Amino acid sequence: MNVRAYRDADLSAVVRIFTESVHQLTVGSYDAEEREAWAPLPPDTDHWQKRLKALETLVAESKEGLVGFVSFEGDGHIDLLYTAPAYARRGVATVLYTHAESALVARGVTELFTEASLVARPFFERCGFRVMEEQNVSVRGRSLRRYAMRKRTGAAQPGVPADGPRPAGSARR
Repeated sequence: MNVRAYRDADLSAVVRIFTESVHQLTVGSYDAEEREAWAPLPPDTDHWQKRLKALETLVAESKEGLVGFVSFEGDGHIDLLYTAPAYARRGVATVLYTHAESALVARGVTELFTEASLVARPFFERCGFRVMEEQNVSVRGRSLRRYAMRKRTGAAQPGVPADGPRPAGSARR
């Protein structure tokens, strides 16, 4: 798997990954109307083109093409992190997140933050984020639950909580 900077030619693949991820990987956490509000079909590619221009985006590609992406802002905001359903739970998100965190830490960012879905919350917790607030946000007339999360980077290695790695099977509170 190769991680590289997003290019305009990646737009359709990124939109497809986002849409398929929302509609396939969140079925147990969000109902059909919530998923449709979150990722309308057909997707608005003009909206996505504008959104991605405002963010720094990295993509992961395999022999089969793009398999995931992460978008973030220079202030430490991790805005988007999605993997193609066929590549879910295979380490793609971890690789992308680690690249984004490394880039931000190299720029002196000491705190990262995100708004995680019900599905993404456990991933971000494993990366050392802590829930600051549970939120209900209105998206196209539907209320979606998410979590405002933060992580201090300190001098920790990218991908490792600032207060150290977790022993296997342990949980932090």
